[in-house]
Amino acid sequence: MTLVQMLREKAERYGEKDLLVLGDEKLSYRQLDETSNRVANALIKLGMEKGDRVAIFLSNRLEFGIIYFGIIKAGGVAVPLDTRYKGDELASLFGNFQGRFLITESAFTETLAPILPHLKSVEHVIDLDAPSDAPFHSYRQMLAENPPYPPQVEVDAEDLAMIIYTSGTTGNPKGVANSHRNILTELEVMANALEVTDREVAMMFALPLFHIFALTVAFLTTASRGGTTVMVPGLTLRELLQTMERKRATWFMGVPSILLLMANMPEAERRKYDLSSLRLCFCGGAALPAELMIKFKERFGLPITQVWGLTEASGTVTLQPIDGSGKFGSAGKVHPGWELKIVDDDGRELPPNEPGEIIVKGDGVMKGYYNNPEGTAEALKDGWLYSGDIARVDEDGYLFIMGRKKEMIIVAGQNIYPSDIEDVLYQHPKVAEAAVVGIPNELRGEAVRAVIVLKEGEVATEEEIKRFCRQRMASFKVPKEVRFAASMPKTPTGKIRKEELKKLT
Repeated sequence: MTLVQMLREKAERYGEKDLLVLGDEKLSYRQLDETSNRVANALIKLGMEKGDRVAIFLSNRLEFGIIYFGIIKAGGVAVPLDTRYKGDELASLFGNFQGRFLITESAFTETLAPILPHLKSVEHVIDLDAPSDAPFHSYRQMLAENPPYPPQVEVDAEDLAMIIYTSGTTGNPKGVANSHRNILTELEVMANALEVTDREVAMMFALPLFHIFALTVAFLTTASRGGTTVMVPGLTLRELLQTMERKRATWFMGVPSILLLMANMPEAERRKYDLSSLRLCFCGGAALPAELMIKFKERFGLPITQVWGLTEASGTVTLQPIDGSGKFGSAGKVHPGWELKIVDDDGRELPPNEPGEIIVKGDGVMKGYYNNPEGTAEALKDGWLYSGDIARVDEDGYLFIMGRKKEMIIVAGQNIYPSDIEDVLYQHPKVAEAAVVGIPNELRGEAVRAVIVLKEGEVATEEEIKRFCRQRMASFKVPKEVRFAASMPKTPTGKIRKEELKKLT
């Protein structure tokens, strides 16, 4: 089975049913299948060969799904890129994956124009919005000139389907190479775990399709069962809730920052919206503070179903039971078909409740980092994927995330996990967001720095926060330094960029 076959089967079964919705625009299963055939035929006419990498530099729009499937139908490898990348960043990525084709939109041509001469591998640029006489290939003209019939290209389950560059919170992006089999494994696992049916109306809000979370876990998982994905126009909480009510949303995938806004909204404001159709809300990307989960359930009557996964595993590996029966604060248990262990620095498996690095094994594990044998060798060892995440697994098999391996703070020989301190900070009534990092300290090796965003209208002092912490944690964990910020620097999926917090002066 391949993603191409999956779409064809769903198009035959669901025909004119909405697959993707954005505002008043709609795209049916049949439309996506036939239009992506036109894109595939157009790429082949331009000289595309099997295995060619095609860069997608697009915002969230209906054409994203068409382009994605068009590329893989032509035997190509889709490479969705973060649209915030500029100049040298983009040049570095293109140098890695050597894409001959770049598909973009007019909103980004100004960003791309200065660096195009330096992207030596790029032979063809396709602009979704360009007229036929534009300097780039016109997408609309390509559609008009090519047939809606499937191209005669053999696509295998082990062929690469996409390369997604990890946004990460530290280090340079790496190109995660996922095969059709990798991705289909994730779709099957998630659809079963979330009990996804063809009646689903999934909300996609403030999540870019160039990220694995939105593309695979939301859009493709929903499509694999014949459901509908609604991309919310706009970026305000009000627009999200209005769209949920109007479209009768059944589930919503949120990142911590969005869920925080929802949990902190006034009850009078929440009551303005009828969200009775909502059956599920789940979150990935970062461990959630217990205080946030409690507030959210009080406001919306739904538990937040937490997941854990990574791009290198094609999406998710663990999930809390969707009925809320799992252990509070955990990221759930490992999906069927996956193996998970907690190991020490020498790769030895640790006993229950002992913190260490998560390693996993399963059909969803990436083929490797594209054109990066050193990075691949470091991440894949003896069939296991080393995640870089620190966690513990209790005696019942529940996973509790503690942070990134590189984020662990060592103060005078004592290991400190940032999540332990962050959970306490979130209990402070004035704190809206909190993050903890380690900073160099001449005497003790490292010291704890807490960065805090206060709730609107609140005022607090450094000593007030430290006093609150001293009453609730061991003295060596109490932040030596407390900084207040107007907002947190974040990745597109809501992860706080902790490296930037270390650089605060």
